[in-house]
Amino acid sequence: MAGFGLPNFGQLTEAFKKAQELQQNAQKLQEELDAMEIEGSSSDGRASVWLSGNQQPLRVNLAPELLAEGVEACEATVLEALKAAYENSTGTMKERMEELTGGLNLNLPGLGG
Repeated sequence: MAGFGLPNFGQLTEAFKKAQELQQNAQKLQEELDAMEIEGSSSDGRASVWLSGNQQPLRVNLAPELLAEGVEACEATVLEALKAAYENSTGTMKERMEELTGGLNLNLPGLGG
């Protein structure tokens, strides 16, 4: 049977163990990302937005003087802070996922391999 290029049972068992360990670590990482608070701020520092490591909005802080500048200024400044928070959050998620997989290339459909 080994002539068909199939892995031996020991290799298959080891692969399943590694997959199970990866799944457990991924669940732990998901919980860690949910608990994170990642800040993004506008370049002038008058607006800050916090997201979780999974990009869930958590809170916003606006400087009082920004509010006095009107709706358009507030919208532009909050959008800038939101983009920064999103970039920080997705960057953190990507780093942590790469740490989890150790750069592993599984070549499995649907896993980007």
